[in-house]
Amino acid sequence: MSELIVRAEKLDAADELAALRAQFVLDDVVYLDGNSLGALPAAVPGRVEDVVRRQWGALRIRSWDESGWWTAPERIGDLIAPLVGAAAGQIVVGDSTSVNVFKALVAAVRMAGPGRDEIVVDATTFPTDGYIAESAARMTGCTLRPVTPAEVPGVLGERTAAVLLNHVDYRTGRLHDLPALTAAVHAAGAVVVWDLCHSAGALPVGLDEHGVDLAVGCTYKYLNGGPGSPAYLYVRSGLQDRFDSPLPGWNSHAEPFGMRPDYEAAPGALRGRVGTPDILSMLALEAALEVWDGVSIEAVRAKSLALTDFFLECVAAYLPLGRVESVTPAAHEERGSQVALRCDDAGDVMKRLIERGVVGDFRSPDVLRFGFTPLYVGFADVERAARVLGEVVA
Repeated sequence: MSELIVRAEKLDAADELAALRAQFVLDDVVYLDGNSLGALPAAVPGRVEDVVRRQWGALRIRSWDESGWWTAPERIGDLIAPLVGAAAGQIVVGDSTSVNVFKALVAAVRMAGPGRDEIVVDATTFPTDGYIAESAARMTGCTLRPVTPAEVPGVLGERTAAVLLNHVDYRTGRLHDLPALTAAVHAAGAVVVWDLCHSAGALPVGLDEHGVDLAVGCTYKYLNGGPGSPAYLYVRSGLQDRFDSPLPGWNSHAEPFGMRPDYEAAPGALRGRVGTPDILSMLALEAALEVWDGVSIEAVRAKSLALTDFFLECVAAYLPLGRVESVTPAAHEERGSQVALRCDDAGDVMKRLIERGVVGDFRSPDVLRFGFTPLYVGFADVERAARVLGEVVA
């Protein structure tokens, strides 16, 4: 038995989060794609059946009150809040990440005020964020300025209205400096919007601590909410009365059942709601979030770093020198919860890995991505994944 296998066993035996794996529906596959779609929490199927058969099937319209459907967006938002370092009453769940990026970015420009006509966007962002930013710029009469996160402080000025940034780069796994970049945006008098899709549930975010203005994120990655589960929108409490949504739907009205022709925004984060909530997927998400009861995000981060460190060590041991190149930063303060490896024939390599029971994903043109969800990934998984990768590329 190799020294790395023995170490993996010892690390798993000492892992304080290891017992959480039993709360997920898993098989003998090494699943390292939780940064795209999290595994199914075991409590979800029973909860969904209850929602469908009893709440919808038996109670029908009564469930809006009796089953708490109407308050689900803010109730579930309060469950997400501690995972991103936010106090209650600042997060509302609903819509997709793309829709919430649009709401947040247009509202940010409106909050910035007259004379500020430039939106700065992460040039390396997930494509949708860039598309939304370009559309928001056209609609608000702003100029769009795409730059890398490292270049942001140098381009901020009196014209900057809003800055849209990703906390973790989806392709490389690089973790950007949220506290420093937020401070730089504020020093320029602008409003910052953070996309937390690849960080929420994997590492501490500290939205309140660092004075973030607005943030959005999905729930189907590290939060394990299921395919297409609703996203969320964070609006800092001090800005809520100024949050002017470009999508003022009846669900965000101060008197939603008044059916008045004039719009009056609801108080607080509720003004981030739009239309009727997607109840089935939303309540599946609520059940999925139960796995976080009593779990420290700091412990999750510590295990995430340990897993990715060990994976890089195993890759170095099992693969020929120069066969792959890590594009994920080695420094802990610059690393999310994934490792991206550049490989000439990455698409074919990933297909063969999946055939052998190691599931990651491929990003064009040459990147193998491996996501490490500390709630259910163990060190033996990591060692096996690297060993199979070595065999596949040999």
